[in-house]
Amino acid sequence: MTETSGSADPIARGYSAPAPSAWVGWILFAGVMMMLLGGFAIVEGIVALVDKSYFVVGHNELLVHMSYDSWGWVHIGLGALAIVAGGALMTGRMWARVIAVAVAFVNAFANLGFLAAYPVWSGIMIAFDVLVIWAVIVHGREVRRDY
Repeated sequence: MTETSGSADPIARGYSAPAPSAWVGWILFAGVMMMLLGGFAIVEGIVALVDKSYFVVGHNELLVHMSYDSWGWVHIGLGALAIVAGGALMTGRMWARVIAVAVAFVNAFANLGFLAAYPVWSGIMIAFDVLVIWAVIVHGREVRRDY
């Protein structure tokens, strides 16, 4: 019989990682929502590039005076980042949580600047960004990986 009391392996010593709690679902929700928000932002960016008449006000009446072409590229770039951050968030890594919060934060401010153009949709996007930030900050460690 071998002695495992001096082993550095926690499993060999009889320890096991704590089981994840039900709050893990919030992180998975946040990751999926980030990917969904990223997809919506890309669509919103494409619309800004191809149909400027779709929006409520002209680009001069926006909070940040940029052309709709510029706003389109901003939304496409942030959307792509949100999709990548949402996928990474589900790995449980700390760097992924930091990036996810940063991307959701920047995305919320981008939608604030775009609020006059499409108020209801931008408001919904901001609300979901805030919900993602809350889920990641409050329950992020629930999905932590120890490797």
